[in-house]
Amino acid sequence: MGSLLEVPVKRDLVRDALRFKLAQRYREDPTYVLSLSRQSLDSSLAREIVAELRNEGHVEEEVRGTIRLTPRGYRTFQNDPRPYSYGK
Repeated sequence: MGSLLEVPVKRDLVRDALRFKLAQRYREDPTYVLSLSRQSLDSSLAREIVAELRNEGHVEEEVRGTIRLTPRGYRTFQNDPRPYSYGK
């Protein structure tokens, strides 16, 4: 039964970690662009998450694998409950 939950949990963790990293950088520089690693680009899960965030208007992707948080994405992140795994 644990294996049935692993994919959604992993997906949520990857999505939350990506949003957290982008929001952290957005505070320092709203024009910050994150270049995803080759491993991330090769991951169907990562591509799916980026596409979902892009379709929701939370990230912009001018070149495949190069993304930045939008003001809307930052506001949404600020209003979401903070994931427990990122601590203080």
